[in-house]
Parts: sequence; structure tokens; C-alpha cells
Amino acid sequence: MSDALDQEPTATIAVVNAGVSDPSSTRLFTDRIAQRTVAILSEAGISAAVRTIDLAPIAVEIAQALVSGVPSEKVQDAIERLASADALIAGTPVYKAGISGLFKSFADLIDDDLLIAKPAILAATGGSARHAMVVDDQLRPLFAFLRALPVPTSLYAAPEDWGSTDLGRRIDRAATELAVLLRSGAPRDIADGNWARYQHRFGGNASRAGKPDADLDFDSELMRLAAGGRPRSTAEPD
Repeated sequence: MSDALDQEPTATIAVVNAGVSDPSSTRLFTDRIAQRTVAILSEAGISAAVRTIDLAPIAVEIAQALVSGVPSEKVQDAIERLASADALIAGTPVYKAGISGLFKSFADLIDDDLLIAKPAILAATGGSARHAMVVDDQLRPLFAFLRALPVPTSLYAAPEDWGSTDLGRRIDRAATELAVLLRSGAPRDIADGNWARYQHRFGGNASRAGKPDADLDFDSELMRLAAGGRPRSTAEPD
């Protein structure tokens, strides 16, 4: 049997952490989720690599990119790491009954088609259990707009949750759901099978961004003008 057949399949998980304190409870929470997810994937014979994207160190550059429309090299690198991942763990602190402005600002920078059919665990931390619904009220609609595949179990941790066995069970449940999606290959099949039917940003960051080219009419009036050509006269044949 060849070495290629002996190798375990590999998945890459991007962890987006919008915590800003040091140490960050959100970073600790997403690390715990990622570790459990990797362990469950390993039990299924899938080796997984984790890439953490900490937003706090690039917060100023994220704000500048929102204003200028031109992401810096560090912001672009974060976007590309997210685009190339097979799955996502998204974690945000809750401020004033809402998700972090830093998290939302980063989400505003990514292409609408960057996360199409990408499995995701949605998580948040907060100072009170009263904000537990922020994940489903605010994060889940955002990822639905981005056409990702959030797992059914949402995760939220208030201070009193950290030592509870119930939090561990919820993490296990969400991690198992993510592992099942990755093992099934369904996210890849959904994205590949429907890619031409989605709307895309031309020249975007999505890993399949090159595929829509076949659907573009480069001889259309708009594309001719964009390339510096002249509009056809009414007498010019098609």
C-alpha cells in the first residue's frame, strides 16, 4: 500500500478570537472548544490543524481597512487563513448585550462568499447568563447571511459556567456536530455543486473564487467598458 493511502486525512480549523483582554476569556474558551474538536476528529481518524486568528493585535488595521477599503498585509493574511480553512470556530465577547464591534468589523471585511458551506461553531463569553441568547440572536443570523453552516449547538460561557460539567457536555456536542459535518464531506459537496448558483465578488478571497470566471461574459457591454474598450454602436453587429 502506498504512503499516500496510509496518511490520515487532514482538516484545518480556523479559530477567530475577538477577545481583547490578557488573558482573554474568549481566547481560553475557543482554545478549549478547538482542543475538544481536534480530539473528537482524531478519534474518527482525522488529523486536524488549528490556526488561531486573534483580532485584538490587528484591531487598528481592521478599522483602517474599513475606512480605506484596502486591507493591510496582516488583515489580508487573516482573511486568507480563514478562506483556506475547512471549518471555523468563531468566538466573541458580549458587550452591552451585543457581539463585539471588533468581531463585526472583521466580518464586514470578508467577502460574502468566503464562508459558503463552511462548518462553524459559534461561541461567545459574557459576564451574565442573561446574554446567552446573543449567539443565536446575533451571531447565527450573521453566519446565515454569509451562507456558512453553523452547527446546531451554540456555545456561551458566563463566569459561573467555567467549572460546570454542563458546559463540557455542550462543547462535546458542538464539537461532535462539527466533526460529523467534516467527515461527511457534505460541506464540500454543497459548495462545489452550487458554486455557480451563488452570487460572488469578482476577484474575491474565497478559495473557489476562480471558478465563476466561466460564467462571466467578458464580451458584454459592461465588461468591454471596464477593460477600457468602446461601447458598441447601434449599427455594430453582435
